[in-house]
Amino acid sequence: MREIDKKEKPADKPIVKEQSGYYETNERYEMIDGIRYDFQASPKVAHQIVASEIHLAIRMGCHADGLILSAPMDVYLDNENVVQPDIIFIRNDNLHIIRDGWVKGIPDLLVEVLSPSTGKHDLFHKKTLYERFGVKEYWIADPVYAVVYQYKLEDGSYKPPAAHSDKDTLVSEHFPCIRIDLADVFKAIERFREQ
Repeated sequence: MREIDKKEKPADKPIVKEQSGYYETNERYEMIDGIRYDFQASPKVAHQIVASEIHLAIRMGCHADGLILSAPMDVYLDNENVVQPDIIFIRNDNLHIIRDGWVKGIPDLLVEVLSPSTGKHDLFHKKTLYERFGVKEYWIADPVYAVVYQYKLEDGSYKPPAAHSDKDTLVSEHFPCIRIDLADVFKAIERFREQ
């Protein structure tokens, strides 16, 4: 991090005072249609476990078929739309969207894990955005109800989602390498469920 002299303390940027100097912090936000949406708080443990378990399951089946990335990672859909999905899958034949070390284009699969601070945003704004840009599949994982909603792009739009519970195996027509036992994904958070 670049050290900022006390006299240069920026008023418009978040800062952390550490010892005798001030340091800039990296802000986390997304842009949808040029509108900035700030991240409120860091995710809870259940969110992180579900995201990690889904990432691991995709990686186990698809590591030879593409690249699997986890947040935080900006995805530049275009200049006015920059998002940070929880999980990103890019098939080998689409890896050209990685330019200059960044994802600049349309990934094949994006996954969001719902949390209280981002749920509405994930369910409405992002779903509409990903559909408009032609993301082949968009999954929304809900740790509270132990369900994954799988949106599939058909003829340019998302059809009503398939809802997969913790008793189901999630498979994908677009990505044959994906086969996820959702019981394994959601059982990992049982001991952290709030009463």
